[in-house]
Amino acid sequence: MPEIRSSLAPFLEMMAVERGASRNTLDAYRNDLEGWLAFLRTRRRSEADADEDDVRAFLQSTADAGLKATTQARRLAAIRQFHRFLHLEGHRPDDPTLSVDGPRRQRALPRVLAEEEVEALLAVARTKAGPEGLRLTCLLELAYASGLRVSELVGLTLSAFTPDRSALLVRGKGGKERMVPVGRFAREALARWLEIRPTDRKNRLFPSTGASGHLTRQHVLFMLKRLAPEAGIDPDRISPHVLRHAFATHLLAHGADLRAVQTMLGHADIATTQIYTHVHPEHLATVVTDHHPLARSTKKPAES
Repeated sequence: MPEIRSSLAPFLEMMAVERGASRNTLDAYRNDLEGWLAFLRTRRRSEADADEDDVRAFLQSTADAGLKATTQARRLAAIRQFHRFLHLEGHRPDDPTLSVDGPRRQRALPRVLAEEEVEALLAVARTKAGPEGLRLTCLLELAYASGLRVSELVGLTLSAFTPDRSALLVRGKGGKERMVPVGRFAREALARWLEIRPTDRKNRLFPSTGASGHLTRQHVLFMLKRLAPEAGIDPDRISPHVLRHAFATHLLAHGADLRAVQTMLGHADIATTQIYTHVHPEHLATVVTDHHPLARSTKKPAES
């Protein structure tokens, strides 16, 4: 039987050179795959003759050990990459992971704020004086009005706005562009901020003197955590992403179309957006009441 590192070393080298994997990523692959190869040795097998049953048995052993589904899925992903490499390099004629399903992972419901809590947060921000107060208010109004990811928000340029500032052209994940409308309150906060925004900082909406030229995500998180107690909100419950969740959840609660929310959030898969319907089950109840034929049949006919 080959040594445990005989085929692992070339694989890790490929990941480093061709994929640009970081040291931490390589260490994670090494740990996961050494566990896989050690498991095969207990079955008197190797990476050269492992089959689907071996892969499934390994996954079952991780489940029996009490490891989370996310950890099981990560280990299976490492094994898939490894055996794909062995197959492509001609070290074995097949890939034993192709027909092995990963563990089912239950997606956690997103943390959201109630509408009243968001209003309280915005109300406190509006009381802050000076340029920092105007900038903070503009940040929060735009975040809640648009549902932008925090990286998209802090990276906004002035040229991202339409001439009347009623919409944003956002470049999201994968370089994909989308149009996101901006409401009146956010436009008003934006106008107040632009009146005093430093004009010597190129085209950034929220400029800074840092290397990136704009506010960092960490700074936005710090400002939110500091503001939350004044609005009666536990700082542990708030983050820029929680505001994005609130944007989507509150839109759906008020009857917004799921496809429209998907577009504004920049989700490639509508299943990612559907998670927000579970946060407000009353929205689903309204959909059934308004659109299901049996639900409609229970309504009283209009008087003639």
